[in-house]
Amino acid sequence: MAILAALMGCQGIEEFKIILPKALDNGVTASEIKEIIYQGTAYLGIGSTREFLKVANEIFTSLGISLPLPSASTTTPENRIELGNQAQVEIFGQGMKGFQDSGPQETRHINKWLAGNCFGDYYTRKGLNLRERELITFCYIAAQGGCEPQLTAHAKGNMNMGNDKAFLIDVISQCLPYIGYPRSLNALQCVNKAAE
Repeated sequence: MAILAALMGCQGIEEFKIILPKALDNGVTASEIKEIIYQGTAYLGIGSTREFLKVANEIFTSLGISLPLPSASTTTPENRIELGNQAQVEIFGQGMKGFQDSGPQETRHINKWLAGNCFGDYYTRKGLNLRERELITFCYIAAQGGCEPQLTAHAKGNMNMGNDKAFLIDVISQCLPYIGYPRSLNALQCVNKAAE
């Protein structure tokens, strides 16, 4: 899961084509892979994730996996912000309560989008738990590079969900061949900072 998310973060589509069948062989389900791809949209943008969805669908079809997969959505337009904020609070603590209504008026809509879309539309879906969702988020951001404040925050979120410092160092070690040393060293620095 970590390697698939890291490959999305660094736009390693050709390597993704090689790793995806191996992930299936090693117990990652088609539903989990789809969730990794869908959630990547919130962190990488649809311009960076659409090709991964296309590739996954092609591989699934070639392996006889029936599409479309069952829906994993759990929210509605009416409750997505509330449920998204609940996920934010569970991951990052009570300081996130009401985050969607915080900040300057001119940018508050982005906080609403973050609560409703990123956390409400994606983190609440079936298929991955919050611990796994924080793990893949850490991998997208580490592989993407240049987002160290967010990477530090999600390193802390991972620790809050039970993915401790040693686990995150193992994840960085596994992803290093795919994302390189500079991004891996930056990720390690963020983990150390989050652990302080």
